Amino acid sequence: MTTTALSANTFHDNLRALAAAQKPAHNTAAYSRLVNRPLGRVVAAYGHLVGLTPNQATAISAALSGAALLVLPLHAPTWWLGLVVSLLLASGYVMDSVDGQLARLRGGGSRAGEWADHTVDCFKTATLHLVVLISWYRFSDVRGWWLLVPLGFEVVAIVTYFGLILMPTLRRPAAPDAGVRQAENPLRKYALLPMDYGAICWLFVLLGWAEGFRWAYLAVFVCNAAALALALRKWWRELRVLDVASLAASAP
Repeated sequence: MTTTALSANTFHDNLRALAAAQKPAHNTAAYSRLVNRPLGRVVAAYGHLVGLTPNQATAISAALSGAALLVLPLHAPTWWLGLVVSLLLASGYVMDSVDGQLARLRGGGSRAGEWADHTVDCFKTATLHLVVLISWYRFSDVRGWWLLVPLGFEVVAIVTYFGLILMPTLRRPAAPDAGVRQAENPLRKYALLPMDYGAICWLFVLLGWAEGFRWAYLAVFVCNAAALALALRKWWRELRVLDVASLAASAP
């Protein structure tokens, strides 16, 4: 994160400064765009007043998410456990937005901070569906092919995360019209909700209703698997076009 320092002296100054320096919302899902970022902006505006640093926000995000990921496989599912897990995961996601917004208010982040942020995200991605698998195995009669669902979701989540992190680095050398964005369908942000980590956080409110949670979880997995298949096809084609352009540019 290497943004210009913003002058912000009061809570409302901070909010206005952050509103003017948001990352593009293009192609982001509704929950992240309409709920998580605005909440993160409010928390960051206050956190900046009390001296909260981006790295401290990342640590809080890790602690909140980690608490949810620990309690889920250790306690039998109940309605209140589902609420607690969802609140912890969603709060951790808010703090994941706060660290970047604090960096903007403080004039830019650091490579170490960005590494910590992505590492925490990677831990969450690599753990969430494993703890669902453990919970099902320990506390339910779910067996057979159902146990393959969280394993499949785990693979899809990791490959998706890897692609989202890697693609910007592969595009960077040869993206001549990177600043040109196509018009976005107004319904797109809602269609992306099943792939939105924030929306997945709230899926756990169904935890006490075992059958409802299981089928909702399966539906979200299918949506994410389909989205990954489309993304892989798109990324491959995009990179092939860049390869052809690079070869043409280097030809004598």
